[in-house]
Amino acid sequence: MSIPRQLPNAITVVRIPLAIVFFVLLLIGGHLGEGSLPLRWTAAILFIVAISTDWVDGYLARRYDIVSDFGKLWDPIADKLLTGAAFVGLAILGEMAWWMVVVILVREWGITIHRFVVVRQHVVAAAWMGKVKTAFQGVALGWALLPFWLLIGEPAFAVITLILMWIVVVLTVASGVDYVLAQIRGARADTGE
Repeated sequence: MSIPRQLPNAITVVRIPLAIVFFVLLLIGGHLGEGSLPLRWTAAILFIVAISTDWVDGYLARRYDIVSDFGKLWDPIADKLLTGAAFVGLAILGEMAWWMVVVILVREWGITIHRFVVVRQHVVAAAWMGKVKTAFQGVALGWALLPFWLLIGEPAFAVITLILMWIVVVLTVASGVDYVLAQIRGARADTGE
């Protein structure tokens, strides 16, 4: 069975408008308002579906040997738009500390800008640590977005969410350091140092 060569890239591109729709639904749905719970559920489910497509497009590209430079560049960008919208949305709603969001976004967009700067020399694909970070961000954000406070109570929900977000911050910073070190090693190898 073959698939269209552009399918993985098309899935990647679809994540970008989904990030915008998700963000709007999240802000309209808000937090704790009983009347807005359907919107909160919708936003959370849309996020989970959209972030899951990251695995799908990567699997299809590798499985059918149609990995492209476009996908290597735009797949992490689409992920960052989606997760960034979730982090910012949670901070706006007062469900996540702004300092955590700033640390995460500085790392995410700093590396994204670097990828655009070096794209003429080579495309920097996501490393394993970055993939682990993105997967954990997806899980933690999925938890934080779903209105589980209705089941376990707001204090327990807040504690679990805080623990997950601390892990996200640590993984995000660690994977950022790993990326920078890998780029330094690569530059040294290119210059023969």
